Amino acid sequence: MSTVTIVSYGAGNVASVQFALERLGATVRLTAEPAGVADAERLILPGVGAAGYAMARLSELGLVEPIRAFPRPLLGVCLGQQLLFERSEEGGGVSLLGLIPGQVRRMAPAPNRPVPHMGWSRLSGVRPDPLLEGIGPDAWAYFVHSYVCPDGEATLARADYGGPIPAVVGHANRWGCQFHPERSAAAGARILRNFLELKA
Repeated sequence: MSTVTIVSYGAGNVASVQFALERLGATVRLTAEPAGVADAERLILPGVGAAGYAMARLSELGLVEPIRAFPRPLLGVCLGQQLLFERSEEGGGVSLLGLIPGQVRRMAPAPNRPVPHMGWSRLSGVRPDPLLEGIGPDAWAYFVHSYVCPDGEATLARADYGGPIPAVVGHANRWGCQFHPERSAAAGARILRNFLELKA
């Protein structure tokens, strides 16, 4: 099974992602070093909380450019998916990694859509992609988020939460899950296994 490196930068749910990967038989490494990112076989960028804080931490640790230059499979999880885009309107505007075009926006609350979006939602509109091999229209995933990525060419799957939400994105060697695959039962485990099997 593959070796996978998790970026441990103080803004992520590192332990739960690590345990989920180890249950699948992966060898997991944690890094907060530029060299650890550059040398990784495949890379996971987790994230919980605010985009501004996350980007500040990545910058302080010298990780922004190594992540941007990473040429092998990269998976952003939750906030980590949002960080793959160009900007977030959070806090008046935050520059992100710029690996996928578009701006992350705050979700607008509505009577049938409290914010944050927290709980299980069904995946829909799944496009063929190696990350989503074996994921059908009956798959459910667990979400916790208040900001939403743009729905565009990179969208591989959506969820419905008072309107379509990009749930999985992909562009070149970079993928993202807005939900938490490590908390998403069989569907999440399958996505993580697929990631481990992507050609590095």
